[in-house]
Formats: sequence, C-alpha cells, structure tokens
Amino acid sequence: MDEKIKHLEFVQNVITRMNTNSFQLKGWMITIVSALLALYASSDNNVLYVFISIVPVLIFWFLDAFYLKQERLYRKLYKDIVEDNNIQLFDMNASKYEVCYCKVFWSKTIAGLYCTIASLLILLGLLLFVMDCVAKC
Repeated sequence: MDEKIKHLEFVQNVITRMNTNSFQLKGWMITIVSALLALYASSDNNVLYVFISIVPVLIFWFLDAFYLKQERLYRKLYKDIVEDNNIQLFDMNASKYEVCYCKVFWSKTIAGLYCTIASLLILLGLLLFVMDCVAKC
C-alpha cells in the first residue's frame, strides 16, 4: 500500500509541475505583452507594436494548451491508479490516454483568458490605427 501511495505522489508531482508551468506561461505572456505595449507608448506611436503583441499571446496560448493537455493525461493516470485498473507500479506513461488538443485549446480555463487578451489587442490596434489615420488627414 505504501508503494501505491508513493506512486500517486509521483504522478501528483507531475500534475503540479504542469500546473505551475501553465501559471508561469500566463505571467510571461502578460510581461511580454506589457513590454510591447510599453514600446508602443515610448515610440512614435507605432501601432505595429500593438499588433506584434498578439503573436506572443497566440504562442503562449498553444503552449498553455499543451501543458493543460499533459496535466489532464496525468490526471487520468492518477484516476486509474486510485481505481486499481491494472496499472503497473510506478508506471508514469500517460501516453496511453487520449485528450483532444482542440478541446483543451478551446477550454474555458485558457480560451477565455487568451481570447479576451487577443481580442482586446486587436481592437486596440484597430482603434489606434484609425485614430492615427484620422489625425493625419
């Protein structure tokens, strides 16, 4: 029984690591987007920085979905270990489970954040572009 508890601890540590990576990705994304918006503010109002800031949002969205998918795979492994579904002791292979990447990508937990930020950046970029065009006319 102690070995099964230790196995569960190993899997839980992997789940925690994936969750931590996901949290850190969000922080890095916000930092990079903030830096690009600061570049916009300190430049001659070059709207290109606002549109460029959408790229890291998309990149981190894909990465965050990858880590969330991995976390869900290990949660399935954890569940099978608890239910004693013929999992070999200390088996950490979660590749035998399936989780749809698209469902993870569009899940409420991450799509809400990344869609909101990307949408706001697009709207901000378009608004600033239009205001710049009007000011030049």
